Amino acid sequence: MKRTLKIATRKSPLALWQAKHVKSKLESYHPDLKVELVEMTTKGDQILNSPLSKIGGKGLFIKELETGILQGKADIAVHSMKDVPYELPIDFEIGAILERENPFDAFVSNNFNTIDDLPYGARLGTCSMRRMVQLNSKRPDLIIIDLRGNVNTRLRKLDNGEYDAIILACAGLIRLGFEDRIKQQMSETTCLPAVGQGAVGIEIRANDKKIKELLAPLIDIETTIRVEAERAMNARLEGGCSVAIAGYSTINNNEIIITGLVGSVNTGEILKRKISGPTGKAEKLGTDLAEELISLGAMDILNN
Repeated sequence: MKRTLKIATRKSPLALWQAKHVKSKLESYHPDLKVELVEMTTKGDQILNSPLSKIGGKGLFIKELETGILQGKADIAVHSMKDVPYELPIDFEIGAILERENPFDAFVSNNFNTIDDLPYGARLGTCSMRRMVQLNSKRPDLIIIDLRGNVNTRLRKLDNGEYDAIILACAGLIRLGFEDRIKQQMSETTCLPAVGQGAVGIEIRANDKKIKELLAPLIDIETTIRVEAERAMNARLEGGCSVAIAGYSTINNNEIIITGLVGSVNTGEILKRKISGPTGKAEKLGTDLAEELISLGAMDILNN
């Protein structure tokens, strides 16, 4: 008789894609395992008329899934790592991080090919303070309008003429088969990605050795090192959806290069720094990068 493992997931098309991706991998590695999806609705999915920064930030998309695990309704939860708070409840840990998809932001429009092509005063849709700060520094003339909902909903709003362009994550568009909607991949210098963007993580009960053994084949070591470094920076800065923080890392010949950014939506001030060192010290380097940003005044920006 096959053992059953249940995955808690949100109901959005992207969340379901991610959960089914994990299900497929687990079943391919463990033929004796039956994996089921347990679909749940989170607070972040229910409240769509307010910016994330005003209703609680990143934890909005995972709390109900965690509750489901504690209640025995599910064994694991699958998340976009950019939605996972830097500090997890004591009962949980990240059991695996999978190979990263394209981590950059996408410029999506039906009438314009790049952000530079947008006319003066064009309507640009995004709900991310991180994106707002960076894009406003490049194009202060644009009217940035809040944009909520899943990927399909956001694309539909664009197609209905509510925006001249919108900014989405490349990873989500690629995973859902909308890669052709990407008019421009935003460069690292134009719009530094969110911490963990493009990576899928699996949350488990803390110290659950049996589940860890099942998940071990899914772990992508390079992605894990990169995401842990970015999250270490974010943890030191105490960052969530209510502040503009970006973090992105690459690995080259056992050296990790991490770039961090802190910005103010109110003043437009941006602090951006880069640090590098051996991958074996990735998390410490992430913390060191945060300390450098703090020495430049990051906390004054984040607390205002």
